[in-house]
Amino acid sequence: MNMLEIMRTSPVIPVIAIDDLAHAVPLARALVAGGIRVLEVTLRTQHGLSAIRAIAEQVPEAILGVGTLTRSEDFAAARDAGAIFGVSPGLTKELIQGSLASGLPLLPGVMTPSEVMAAREAGFHQLKLFPAVPAGGVGMLNAIAGPLPDVLFCPTGGISQETAAQFLACKNVACVGGSWLTPKDALAAGDWDRVTALAKAAAGLK
Repeated sequence: MNMLEIMRTSPVIPVIAIDDLAHAVPLARALVAGGIRVLEVTLRTQHGLSAIRAIAEQVPEAILGVGTLTRSEDFAAARDAGAIFGVSPGLTKELIQGSLASGLPLLPGVMTPSEVMAAREAGFHQLKLFPAVPAGGVGMLNAIAGPLPDVLFCPTGGISQETAAQFLACKNVACVGGSWLTPKDALAAGDWDRVTALAKAAAGLK
């Protein structure tokens, strides 16, 4: 799958930080059961790659991405663990080289119009506006749409269940990223039914 196909699969991509490796597979299954198949497992915790490997092996329905890619060597490790796309908070020459060398499609983060233009010049037309709310949110996306109409975004950072629809209404937004689908108290309690309910609500957003 290319990045555009991945972004159009689901209106919400959950941003997942795994603190307990035992949560990885049941969490992924709960999200998929609710209709959310595209999952971004971040490298923010020590269990990131192990969680990706476990989900890839046991939840084949998931379209698995690795988030918080900040070094070129992370790409090969993520690919070998089973990820099929990458997400980064920004874009550097090193990350571009890592993406090309690994074959993993990359959704790079941008925050300003200049960064959007630089990413587009590097060949990226699907981008993550990050952090979306501090960057200007819906107002920024609508402003960028005029001069840069050929770029599509997945805004992430500060978006909630209550505000997601506002972002999805922007003509240059294909999906949003958020962590509200995986509340820490639900994970700690093993309340996978609650996660599935949140996923169902997110899958119904337009």
